[in-house]
Amino acid sequence: MLLSESPLFNPIELGPLHLKNRIVMAPMTRTFSPGGIPNELVTAYYARRAKNEVGLIITEGTCVGHKAANAYANVPFIYGEEALAGWKNVVEAVHKEGGKIVPQLWHVGAIRRAGKGAGPDESVPGYSPSGLVAKGKPSGEALTHEDVKEVIEAFVKAAEDSKAIGFDGVELHGAHGYLLDQFFWADTNERTDEYGGDIAGRTQVVVEIVQKIKQRCGQDFPVILRFSQWKQQAYKAKLANTPEELEAFLTPMSDAGVDIFHCSTRRFWVAEFEGSDLNLAGWTKTITGKPCIAVGSVGLNSGFIDEEKRDMIETSGVSKESFENLANRLNDGEFEMVAIGRALLQDPEWVAKVRDNRLDELSDYSKTCLTKLY
Repeated sequence: MLLSESPLFNPIELGPLHLKNRIVMAPMTRTFSPGGIPNELVTAYYARRAKNEVGLIITEGTCVGHKAANAYANVPFIYGEEALAGWKNVVEAVHKEGGKIVPQLWHVGAIRRAGKGAGPDESVPGYSPSGLVAKGKPSGEALTHEDVKEVIEAFVKAAEDSKAIGFDGVELHGAHGYLLDQFFWADTNERTDEYGGDIAGRTQVVVEIVQKIKQRCGQDFPVILRFSQWKQQAYKAKLANTPEELEAFLTPMSDAGVDIFHCSTRRFWVAEFEGSDLNLAGWTKTITGKPCIAVGSVGLNSGFIDEEKRDMIETSGVSKESFENLANRLNDGEFEMVAIGRALLQDPEWVAKVRDNRLDELSDYSKTCLTKLY
């Protein structure tokens, strides 16, 4: 198959999202926004990738307006007059280049540590569903019922503000061990109110966020949910060990109005459950019927992180076979789109180089620095 003929480069319509191809820029934390304000360099960074034909850009994580949402210096906020003005500049620049862009709405939860340089008030501790960062590992404080309502409102207000300044939708960061995922994960959610319980009950916080976004932003304002089985604290963690558990997890949020699921895996070609070749995105689409984004080491023959040692491992570099595998899965309708991370971070012209079969011009991004990735 000629890569130019891959379905990767076919346009797609997802409700109000009319995209030129199936390539999504994955959210990647960069810490290039001093004081939480996206500046001219941030604007240029996103505009350059829109100009180079990325179908949909998902921004780096943007902290919602809750006192403990942030854990890192110089990450952007999605609240406050200056930050919103900065993002408005980004949106306008991306649209001028013919691109589409959504912000990733983010709250770090128990990852935050007081006094570690994360603004705006370094004295504020981390907050999480039960004051745990992993099973049996206390961190920060447990959210009260009133606190949970404040967090929900912070996400919804961020979505409202995002729509007001022209974003094409929003993504909720419900993956990788951050706050929304801490509600999902039994090891960090021991609550006995409506925000805890079984695997379906633990989705209630996101159900309410999605419902309220739809009420206040309109049913046609796209909401993407990024989720993962793996966590920062445990690469082999599983929210759902069977398709039935995955269905119990996904159905409440799908019914609440999630439009697109962004299914974060380390390798897109790995089967999620025994007895099927479907990856996590494939199973998610099968269960919900909603469009899905796959992700994970696209263009490589193997993953590049030793999941036991958390170190880089040797790979065979850029692989045409990986792209053909991806094309076959797109043709089969396993999922609709694929998110590209480090490759687009390193090379804004990645889309055109792959489309034109110029794979020898691609950098071996398997050996890119592993800092500031998520």
